[in-house]
Amino acid sequence: MAVLVDNEPGVLARVIGLFSGRGYNIESLTVTEVDPDQNLSRITIITSGTPMILEQIKAQLGRLVPVHQVSDLTRLGPYVERELALVKVVGTGEKRVEALRIADIFKAEVVDAGLDHFVFEMHHRSEKVDAFIDLMKPLGMVDVSRTGVVAIARGSKGL
Repeated sequence: MAVLVDNEPGVLARVIGLFSGRGYNIESLTVTEVDPDQNLSRITIITSGTPMILEQIKAQLGRLVPVHQVSDLTRLGPYVERELALVKVVGTGEKRVEALRIADIFKAEVVDAGLDHFVFEMHHRSEKVDAFIDLMKPLGMVDVSRTGVVAIARGSKGL
């Protein structure tokens, strides 16, 4: 869901409170200012539930005072989503070579390297990021940091 809100203190806490107060799970959350002149931010929330629960969430979000618009991108039509991950892999020899080979297949970029480690930057759909991470685990993955999903509807219309 994409939620257009006033960019002011406490708005994110109110949105999160709505989810936690009703027992809804947030799988991913990102926030960015989208219009400094009108003081607006966009909150992108990935959640799951039955169609009825998702409609309830959308309706309840729409009733919050600082919320201007709530859009369920999955129902609006085609959309683009991406997530960024930084993945640190420690290893030498064949494991190091295999990590580089897999990174090349996934189009992950080496953003830091040493004699015994790499840090890869990978951005794609969450499922592809998950697959990359799963392949790096047996090769010496020691750390991962993920941004959360950002999404936007395809086409010429804006939020």
